[in-house]
Amino acid sequence: MSDFHRSPYNPNSHEGLPPQARQRLARAQDPAGRPLFSSDLSVNEFVLLHEAGFEPLGLVMGTSMYQIGYQRANWNDNMEMTTLTQAMYHARELAMTRMEEEADILGADGVAGVRLEVIRNAWGQSMAEFMAIGTAVKSTRPGQWKAPDGRPFTSDLNGQNLWTLLRSGHRPVALVMGTCVYHIAHRTVGQWFKQALLNVEMTNFTQALYDARELALERMQSEAQDVKAKGVVGVEIEERTYGWDSHVIEYFAIGTAIAALDGAPSDESQPIEPTFTLSLNDPPRKIVAPKPNAPGRAGAGADSGGVE
Repeated sequence: MSDFHRSPYNPNSHEGLPPQARQRLARAQDPAGRPLFSSDLSVNEFVLLHEAGFEPLGLVMGTSMYQIGYQRANWNDNMEMTTLTQAMYHARELAMTRMEEEADILGADGVAGVRLEVIRNAWGQSMAEFMAIGTAVKSTRPGQWKAPDGRPFTSDLNGQNLWTLLRSGHRPVALVMGTCVYHIAHRTVGQWFKQALLNVEMTNFTQALYDARELALERMQSEAQDVKAKGVVGVEIEERTYGWDSHVIEYFAIGTAIAALDGAPSDESQPIEPTFTLSLNDPPRKIVAPKPNAPGRAGAGADSGGVE
């Protein structure tokens, strides 16, 4: 488990940041001119974060181009591919840390709307780019916003959910994650013949998928405990494969660890009254008659139900 915890953080470190990044961030907060921010916030998110007491400082990101090592798995064994698991975790951690360092340059309290992406390129079959991106924000109100280790808080919640979280008397602490790359054993020829015509649980596959998800969740929860969180909200478990063998799958768990706001009541969350909203956007126009030669409903249903 020690391999799947965040490394110690140095707020004064800019290791891994290119000169262009430092120059861009310095120009954005140039005291001689008017500060300029960039963000990937929608208009609604911008307004709600402003109401919650946060001002955007700039778009921050971190990236890591990573060579993913090789590991051989036994054809008929369920097993974690620890070499691949460590690669996927470490590469994401590097990207996250560099994004947090950019936020520190701007003097941010946190990063909202964080996205973690994995990009594969045709010119590097064994390599992948890991990117973390979000909007650095600073509170206009006093309070403790950073994580216990001094990092800016990170959250993948959108602006609306972050506003609701703050209204409930809680704050984001850190974006926590857990990963597990797992090899799912193949069936033997004898197993295939025995099970081919039966209704039967595939216990071998069940156990492999169960184990892999549990390992990813356990590691995410361990990260949340490291930052002394009260809980994790918005958890998602993603299943992905990145060009490995068809029986090798990554399970990735991610969510936002939260804690109580300083001075917030120690009892349950403060109730939030529902708000009536009315959209002023024009509804999409309905097509009254299909275009000539366009497939109708019957054709589409027949195609989807047919055998290819």
